[in-house]
Amino acid sequence: MASDRPRRRRIGRPRIGTGMDARGLLLDAAVALFSAQGIAGTTLAEIAAKAGVTSAMVHYYFSNRDRLLDAIANERVLRAVTSVWAPVLETTELEPMLRGLVRRIVTAAEANPWLASLWLREIVSEGGQLRTRLLKNLPFEHVRHLIRTLAAAQECGAISTALEPRLLVPSVLGLTMLPLATMPMWQQIPILQGVTYADIARHAEALLVAACIPGGRKPAKTRLDR
Repeated sequence: MASDRPRRRRIGRPRIGTGMDARGLLLDAAVALFSAQGIAGTTLAEIAAKAGVTSAMVHYYFSNRDRLLDAIANERVLRAVTSVWAPVLETTELEPMLRGLVRRIVTAAEANPWLASLWLREIVSEGGQLRTRLLKNLPFEHVRHLIRTLAAAQECGAISTALEPRLLVPSVLGLTMLPLATMPMWQQIPILQGVTYADIARHAEALLVAACIPGGRKPAKTRLDR
């Protein structure tokens, strides 16, 4: 005969519903809130509420705020950054390297709407709480490869020696991440409305190629233009 006593749930992974990943939902909620209002302005309770779970589950999966930030840096931001930069090593030709890099940055920002704003708020800005966490794990071999490629082109006289190879990376990021992060602001200005992700990619490509590639050729049409 079945007992009328309620079953005691086993201690272990909390349940939030079939097929739902509470940890992933919490990370998604955290990056969305952090990009919109900053890490300092976001509470764990707000993250839990946005993810549709209890505050206790934040502590269950991450123990404390620092471990949550470590997970955000490594599993969300670093993963996106690596996917953008890893293909740089596949070529030693500067033009396809620059074009590919710009397109991947814009594609990643379009797929992850939190990325550009979070980058500006918590990595670029002084005091950003993800800066140290990310810098210690960034794939700098990809950055070095880009710098060396530009320097090599200068050595053989292919491009102007007025360009500083070490500033190429900040230039790429400035032409992509900054306009991407500030889109909501300048889209409120009538004359700037209607600029798309594809426009940002095409504009950044054109400027970089014109500066770095003699006779900068017209960029090929990409998925972003469709």
